[in-house]
Amino acid sequence: MARAATPAAPRALRLLGAALLLLLLVPAGRRAAGAPVVAELRCQCLQTLQGIHLKNIQNVKVTPSGPHCAQTEVIATLKDGQEVCLNPEAPMVKRIINKMLNKGSTN
Repeated sequence: MARAATPAAPRALRLLGAALLLLLLVPAGRRAAGAPVVAELRCQCLQTLQGIHLKNIQNVKVTPSGPHCAQTEVIATLKDGQEVCLNPEAPMVKRIINKMLNKGSTN
């Protein structure tokens, strides 16, 4: 009877190994398949401002047009944490973008 249990042990270990491998691969596959390509598939800016004082701006993010939105979007993060959308065609906004880019290149 001891001999009958011996062939079953390697099969049980192989089964256990396969089950563990499956448990490790399933979550990784789900995460990779469900990862978004673009955070939002729509425009973020519904209304824009023509400008804002540079001293109130902490950061500016420019998002070029693409499949998510037909317009270039300029989103400024203010020093109080609020985000506002700026009109990328407004002369004042163009100056703000240039100043922020130059400020970043000097650091």
